[in-house]
Amino acid sequence: QNQKTKEQIESLLQNGKHKELRDRLCCRLTFGTAGLRSAMGAGFCYINDLTVIQSTQGIYKYLERCFSDFKQRGFVVGYDTRGQVTSNCSSKKLAKLTAAVLLAKDVPVYFFSTYVPTPFVPYAVQQLKAVAGVMITASHNRKEDNGYKVYWENGAQITSPHDKEIIKCIEECVEPWNGSWNENLVDTSPLRQDPLKKICDCYMEDLKKICYHRELNVQTNLKFVHTSFHGVGHDYVQLAFKAFGFQPPIPVPEQKDPDPDFSTVKCPNPEEGESVLELSLRLAEKENAKVVVATDPDADRLAVAEQQENGCWKVFTGNELAALFGWWMFSCWKENCSEDADTKNVYMLATTVSSKILRAIALKEGFHFEETLPGFKWIGSRVKDLLDNGKEVLFAFEESIGFMCGTSVLDKDGVSAAVVIAEMATYLEGKNLTLAQKLIEIYETYGYHISKTSYFLCYDPPTIKRIFEKLRNFDAPQSYPKFCGIYNILHVRDITTGYDSSQPNKKSVLPVSKSSQMITFTFQNGCVATLRTSGTEPKIKYYAEMCALPEQSDRSVLEEELQKLIEALIENFLEPDKNGLIWRSA
Repeated sequence: QNQKTKEQIESLLQNGKHKELRDRLCCRLTFGTAGLRSAMGAGFCYINDLTVIQSTQGIYKYLERCFSDFKQRGFVVGYDTRGQVTSNCSSKKLAKLTAAVLLAKDVPVYFFSTYVPTPFVPYAVQQLKAVAGVMITASHNRKEDNGYKVYWENGAQITSPHDKEIIKCIEECVEPWNGSWNENLVDTSPLRQDPLKKICDCYMEDLKKICYHRELNVQTNLKFVHTSFHGVGHDYVQLAFKAFGFQPPIPVPEQKDPDPDFSTVKCPNPEEGESVLELSLRLAEKENAKVVVATDPDADRLAVAEQQENGCWKVFTGNELAALFGWWMFSCWKENCSEDADTKNVYMLATTVSSKILRAIALKEGFHFEETLPGFKWIGSRVKDLLDNGKEVLFAFEESIGFMCGTSVLDKDGVSAAVVIAEMATYLEGKNLTLAQKLIEIYETYGYHISKTSYFLCYDPPTIKRIFEKLRNFDAPQSYPKFCGIYNILHVRDITTGYDSSQPNKKSVLPVSKSSQMITFTFQNGCVATLRTSGTEPKIKYYAEMCALPEQSDRSVLEEELQKLIEALIENFLEPDKNGLIWRSA
């Protein structure tokens, strides 16, 4: 019923574009590391009115099977500010269709009356005791994309087997039901409620649980600049700063309001560093603000930059920020815990491609550290298990600037992370330290962890498969490489096949993930490197880290060794020239 997407298919047909028709119509969307995500447009593997209706019908069918009280407890729907005129497609419209499918089946729907940060959906699912929720967002992806992120009743993103079962249910009911197209149902149905005020108020109140130095925040002269990257973050970060007792951060005027074209940045991903933070850094210099916080378009991730004494800006990596957050959350816990609190009951988590710095802190301080597969959906589910077993979880992260401070939200949250960083910077200023200086102290105490993460673009799935298959059959069939250039490999772990040479039974402790490629190499020199495919974009990512002991404090030597190893990894294992891989633009 969407004329624009209907015309796209008709035009392809008239112009004899059969290959593109096959690409668009002969495969379905599948759940990656962040739910369903694809370009907006016509076709069954794109995000559009029809595929969102079909996905929601499948979810309805599955939830009806799983929850006898589904129609009492209801369902949460949130959305960001993305949109595309050529497909007559916007996040709000897709959210209305999601709600329509459920309302037409007499399911109560908590539909936010305006755009919200992604973390508000999992938070609302738990607060309102709903059975599940959906957020329409493609986070920091390019402007052409959109997505459909599903949260279970525990407030964590769905993992297997739910995702597989939902896909089966979607395939069983692809024909839209009566009422599924009625996007005006959200305005007329008595079963629709707007949870915005309640959820926003509760969220800001809960946030205060991780505020430890309100008196310093109220008095500080430190100024902060915030950019919301043309997305949802502005209002919510302002409120979060207020909840912590701060003056509001200075917004970047050109980026404060939603803009689906992300017109001031070449890509809406704050992870890309200084090149996309240009406007915020210039504003900070003008306003004499020493710290810039940047939330991505759906405000679930956070980038941070700090002006150094020489006037230059340091943009922290996700791994460096995690070292700061880990130190901070543990120090605050230690200062505020009761006499009989047991450090052995305390946990922090990270995905397996992230820095091992939390492991080093945990070993020295006596708390537990656990790893999960990449993707916050695995962290959320594991944190919920730990909490249900009476454990205390202080912090979790993934290296792609995703942070979870506290456990009010079982997903990454850029709003809470922004205000925690502001409090940390304020506290450190009182001790005459910058964030960058504190980071060096942390590394000197727990050992330097120098990491580098980057990627190659590859638009040809068979090439990606060939690269990874070669690694599994390197010198002979079914044998992994023993060297990478001059570097000796101690262990190989292949999450795709479930193999791990370091385990006595040769089986990986982390669950097998057949749908994506991921191989980790542990080298004799203490470096750990992982090659994997992205769950949301056409990328081969690489992650490498040197983990040194506290006594190995010559950073430049470690950096040089890491750089050489990465060059060997690219040359020997990825072979970009031979495989036609596109280097990430500097």
